[in-house]
Order: sequence, then C-alpha cells, then structure tokens
Amino acid sequence: MYLHSNIKFLRKKKGLTQLELAERLLISRSKLAGYELNINPPLETLARISDQLGVSIDILLREDLSSYSEYKLRELLETDKFLRGRKLRILSTTVDADGRELIEVVSQKAKASYLAGFADPEYISELPRFSLPFLPMDKKHRVFQVDGDSMLPIPDGAWIVCEYVDDWMSIKNGDRYVIVTEQDGVTFKIAYNRIQSDQKLLLCSSNPIYPPFDVEIEQVREVWRYRLVMSE
Repeated sequence: MYLHSNIKFLRKKKGLTQLELAERLLISRSKLAGYELNINPPLETLARISDQLGVSIDILLREDLSSYSEYKLRELLETDKFLRGRKLRILSTTVDADGRELIEVVSQKAKASYLAGFADPEYISELPRFSLPFLPMDKKHRVFQVDGDSMLPIPDGAWIVCEYVDDWMSIKNGDRYVIVTEQDGVTFKIAYNRIQSDQKLLLCSSNPIYPPFDVEIEQVREVWRYRLVMSE
C-alpha cells in the first residue's frame, strides 16, 4: 500500500506544512508525521485525510501517486473529489400517488431547520408540496422563500422555483442559485464558479450594499439553480 507516501506527497503538492495539514485534520503534528512514515491512521482520521487531500481512500491506499504524470495528477485532484461527491449526493424527495415528483416548499421559517433536515426523507416529507405541470419532468424542483433584500428586484418574501444542480462544476458565472452551506444555511445569491482554481464559490448580491463573499466548496451541501419567481 502507498498510503504513507501518498499523504506526504499530496501534502507537499498542496503546499501545506505538516502543522497546517494536522490542524485541518484536528490532530497533532506528531501524529501526522507518524502517518507519513509507517503508522496507519484510524478510519475516522483516514476519511478526513481523504477529504482534505481531495482523493478517495481507495486511491490513497492503492495508487503510487508520485508515479503519475503532472497532467494525470492534476486531472485526478480536480475531478476525483467532485465525482465522489456526486455519487454521495442522495437527494431526499417526495412523489404523488402516481410516482411523479412533487415540489417541496421551504419557507423563511423552515430555512432554520433545512440545513439539519435536507437529507432526511422524513423531514422533507413534512414540508408543504405541490406540482407545476409546465416544469420539465426530468428535473427536480424545489421552492424557496426569499429572505431579505439582497437580491432585488426579487423582494423579501418572494417565492422562487429552483432546479436541483447535481454537478457543481456546471455552475455558471453570473447565474442565480440557492446555495445551502454549513456556515450560512440557505442563501440566494449570484454565483461565480471558482471550484477548479480555488475550490470555492464567489457569492454576490444584486443589491450593492451587501459585499460579495467566498464559500469553500467543502462547506456546500446543496445547490439549486433559480428558474422563476412566483410572486413579487
């Protein structure tokens, strides 16, 4: 297995010191030094190492990454994390008696609990829901209520219909999205895709009094593309 050498190799590739990576992993520098030599980390720590280095556990164990060409390595680091993420994104949804997907409604009040419940089928089933027959049947939609005046002319309290985005690499610069993150919860913003270069999204408001801010892609839990507003 190549685990120990791969940890050291990828850490250096990312320009991190042992102390910097150890802090991200919530372990001591001496423990990380041991993992880079010959000590096998516990499974929980191995999973965090995999997330921080951006490659799957299987690749960390089985592949000699130091033998990869620069092109192959760059391609791996840019895609493996997000391919794995798409496979792990299981969207909870609801259907009618005929098996057709319904559109769940997330109100301003529900936003407070949405971050904790978005992946829980029971929580999703308790949201209000309806159908809009004119929307594409091959796409998943959800309605969110706008909170605040940061996205004028769409006002506070408006209801927006959004389409689920499975492939985050497809986020288009300048389009409007509902982004669900660990830090900010449910946020409606104009997005700029910096995933490939910086592992981030830049989120901006249409109202200039609100400054733009970056979101680490690791903090993102769901992405929904704005389709239309139901009320103004």
